[in-house]
Amino acid sequence: QVQLVESGGGLVQAGGSLRLSCAASGRTFSSSTMGWFRQAPGKEREFVAAITWSGSSIYYADSVKGRFTISRDNAKNTGYLQMDSLKPEDTAVYYCAAVASYRILLRRQDYVYWGQGTQVTVSS
Repeated sequence: QVQLVESGGGLVQAGGSLRLSCAASGRTFSSSTMGWFRQAPGKEREFVAAITWSGSSIYYADSVKGRFTISRDNAKNTGYLQMDSLKPEDTAVYYCAAVASYRILLRRQDYVYWGQGTQVTVSS
């Protein structure tokens, strides 16, 4: 069992940066693939980035590639999403997710554990 709590969201101007954190409880986090997803009003939840338990495999959605960086610190049971060069279209509720796996996973239905989400708003 893994419980996830996101933090770090907020209001930022276009071009600015935010760093999201995902604090995990449960002893299986270090052997879990972690992902970040987002959901804008009226839209479906979409994949943003994912990282395997060791950090050896990372994948980004094309829309954030080169601007966002996913990372994790298993010793602290925490995952991160560094978001730079933010755009208004990045506005959404951001969710972290985890699943016991050694593979990189990109689909929402692949993940078992979800946080409650944190709001990111980018003003133009």
